[in-house]
Amino acid sequence: MDFVLLDYTTLRVIWWLLLGILLIGFAVMDGFDLGVGTLLPFVARNDAERRLVVNTIGPVWEGNQVWLILGGGAIFAAWPPLYAVSFSGFYLAMFLILFALILRPVGFKYRGKLPSQRWRNNWDWALFIGGFIPALIMGVAVGNVLLGVPYHFDDSMRVFYTGSFFGLLMPFALLAGLLSVSMLVAHGAAMLVIKTDGPVAERSARYGALAALLAFVLFALGGVWVAFGLPGYEVTSTQVTDAASNPLLKTVVTGATGGWMHNYQTMPLTLLAPLAGLVGLLGSAALLKARRGGLAFISSAVAIAGIILTVGFAIFPFLLPSSSVPGSSLTVWDGSSSHLTLWIMLLATVVFLPIILAYTTWVYRVLKGKVTDDEMQQNPNAY
Repeated sequence: MDFVLLDYTTLRVIWWLLLGILLIGFAVMDGFDLGVGTLLPFVARNDAERRLVVNTIGPVWEGNQVWLILGGGAIFAAWPPLYAVSFSGFYLAMFLILFALILRPVGFKYRGKLPSQRWRNNWDWALFIGGFIPALIMGVAVGNVLLGVPYHFDDSMRVFYTGSFFGLLMPFALLAGLLSVSMLVAHGAAMLVIKTDGPVAERSARYGALAALLAFVLFALGGVWVAFGLPGYEVTSTQVTDAASNPLLKTVVTGATGGWMHNYQTMPLTLLAPLAGLVGLLGSAALLKARRGGLAFISSAVAIAGIILTVGFAIFPFLLPSSSVPGSSLTVWDGSSSHLTLWIMLLATVVFLPIILAYTTWVYRVLKGKVTDDEMQQNPNAY
């Protein structure tokens, strides 16, 4: 097929990078929505303040979820075995995330339908659940990727998941979940400092700084745990990088404790990722204390990118290790779609991703500025 300009190996690496970019885009853009929802009952003490908080994200949260759709679509089309394992093995966890995400639009639309304070308080707690649960479960899922997930393929490539929902709630995975929550709370707090004034901004800065410091401690503790308490996975056979996907054609063993540190030892530049995570979190805490919301948002975004890249660099070339049958583990080289599919998808991404970025930039430019009580009173579309 002489019209294909990139070889299979290169396309697989490009789509591994694009998957990371889409996950970072989701965590940065929709992550502050989740963080604001989690903070809502704590930074706002009355209905007027809660309306203020809700209207900081009300106009943009739907657009931000485009990144979630893009990430899910990329996994489905570019990494179909990964999609199959994740959405079957993590079925109950995915259902909880879906339930929580459904509460968000319902909460936005219904909280203002009745003047009853009890009615509105209940929907505010629904918005809290819609922010907290996805942040927690997604972090737990990432923690389980580092631990390995109990699944395997049979000879006909049918996937079998042999774990349970409560089996996902291991101590390390829960630490990763708490890291995710605290990281996104700090990110959401930075947005609230940007978009609000007065007591709400003051409380947001205080809670956000504490969340950033907690995330720093949890990230550092997680790094020590990975280095000295978790085994890694290692491909022990020669894996062809440009052959058709078949995860059963390789052999994998569970390596020694600290095995996930191998890439950092052989490629020292990858250490910039955890460094960005740590420095970004400390910077976010300091900037929030100084009420510098814009810079704090950028700093927390850098931290989010660094933390996600830290995981990606650690496990490469693995996408999802199997703890029960290591040979069934999915890697970048045997978990992708066909050469032609990856190429067509790349062309579509080159066309549509800049459009999404341009539209998102335009929306945030139009909606820039503080959200105020007077503005909400004058705007009939305010929540």
